[in-house]
Amino acid sequence: MTASGQAFEHLFNANFSDVFAFTLRRCGSQQDAEDLTSETFAVAWRRIEDVPVGEDARLWLFGVARHLLLNRQRTLRRQRSLAARLTLIMFGGGREQLTESFTSRNEVLDALQELNAADREVLTLHAWDGLSADEIAVVLDITTAAVWKRMQRARERLAAALKSRSAQFHRTAQEAVLKEAP
Repeated sequence: MTASGQAFEHLFNANFSDVFAFTLRRCGSQQDAEDLTSETFAVAWRRIEDVPVGEDARLWLFGVARHLLLNRQRTLRRQRSLAARLTLIMFGGGREQLTESFTSRNEVLDALQELNAADREVLTLHAWDGLSADEIAVVLDITTAAVWKRMQRARERLAAALKSRSAQFHRTAQEAVLKEAP
């Protein structure tokens, strides 16, 4: 086996489970996570000379996976937008919206989706992937100070989004009760 083949084998064996967990938490399905993990390691294979050594290799792989996921999300947004436009053309805009009950987990996930991509990213890298500010800085290619500032602002925005969702939920529930009152 060549030196680059051995380097890749070591990279793969040392980091596969972490990269898969990283992608699984961000993808809609296990199949999508498997595909994204495969794509990440395909990039690593093609660019084996660019892969840093040691712990930085894991962070580099997270960065590659992140970029691949962002590309995928852009593609999905374009597809959804097209589907929405087609639905409006075919059916008009009078579809009823379904209401769903809120659970704590869903409220947090929904509030997280209200945040901008940078806020979501810094929070999930820290909370889901357990990365430190220094590690997040490597993945995002920014300074540690910038990570701390982003994390502080993202937490504030998440708290505000949760508070807003909670207030909206209570107003809606109160309106429903008042409508049913004699």
